Amino acid sequence: MSNPSYAFTVFTADERDTLLQLRAGEVRLGERMGLLTPAFDLDEAYQQGYRYALLGVPEDIGPRANLGLGGATLAWPALLSVLLNMQSNAFMSGEQLLIAGTVQPPACSNPSTENLREACHQLDLRVKAAVSDIIEAGLIPIVIGGGHNNALPIIQACFEHFNQPLAVANLDPHSDFRAREGRHSGNPFRYAHQQGALSHYTVVGLHEQKNNHDSLTALTQAGFPFHTLQSWAWRRTHTLTNILSEVSQYLLKSDSPIGLELDVDAISNMPSSAMTACGVGVDDALYYVHRLAALEKVSYLHLAEAAPERHPAGLSAGQKVCGQVLAELICAFVKARLVL
Repeated sequence: MSNPSYAFTVFTADERDTLLQLRAGEVRLGERMGLLTPAFDLDEAYQQGYRYALLGVPEDIGPRANLGLGGATLAWPALLSVLLNMQSNAFMSGEQLLIAGTVQPPACSNPSTENLREACHQLDLRVKAAVSDIIEAGLIPIVIGGGHNNALPIIQACFEHFNQPLAVANLDPHSDFRAREGRHSGNPFRYAHQQGALSHYTVVGLHEQKNNHDSLTALTQAGFPFHTLQSWAWRRTHTLTNILSEVSQYLLKSDSPIGLELDVDAISNMPSSAMTACGVGVDDALYYVHRLAALEKVSYLHLAEAAPERHPAGLSAGQKVCGQVLAELICAFVKARLVL
């Protein structure tokens, strides 16, 4: 069902029911999560106690515009097939979660780099409008990509809503601070900073050999700190616990709305647009989300770049892995905020 009052396509009860796997005597998260209808809008959802809105952006325009691989279109359905069928219980009931729907990417029949980058710019406008719908209703968006290009319109929407530039943390081997050469998944934070929408930015798990000289120089010139994967995961000169304490203080001192970014490219052997065998473990990614989600001014969670078809064992295996990891990251985010 498409509701013209929203900048996204609403997720319907029929779509949910096709994914639910019910069992007598048990309740699934999908049975407790909210859905929008013509009689139940975003404003009413907040009044009814919903606090988080899931938004899918099933696209791979941004990664391909960055001269990378496709496949990120399928992360959203992979997530839903797992998350909806998790148990609703005392640890997490699902009653604060609303499934909003999906942003439809623009068509790009001629996949030249120039055309893909123009399509990515058009996608920015759509994602920004959809996120604006959600945050203006008082809900925190949980955005499932799609490429990391979508960080820019999310930050723009929050910047305009709060009338204040954001402070953002990003678990990512790449800084995504490439040159402003046209929009793609490698430069959302460079554009956001140049536009005045991003005042504080820090990268956790940056890979020392996967970032070009220009990106590192630009980060330094902007005064944006980063913590390399090599320093804490391999050389062990730092610990993730200490790094996340530093990151928390950096974000809090900004006194700005906080954005929480995670590129699943950071996770070892995770099917993704830039899959790596040398990254962090899923448990470290969950810990990153758990620690930073508890910060009071967190305004969104963005999980980018999962690409089920990139699994070496095929699409079915990739859907299972991506669905499980994304679902656990979302649960970690929500559970960390239950006491706030």
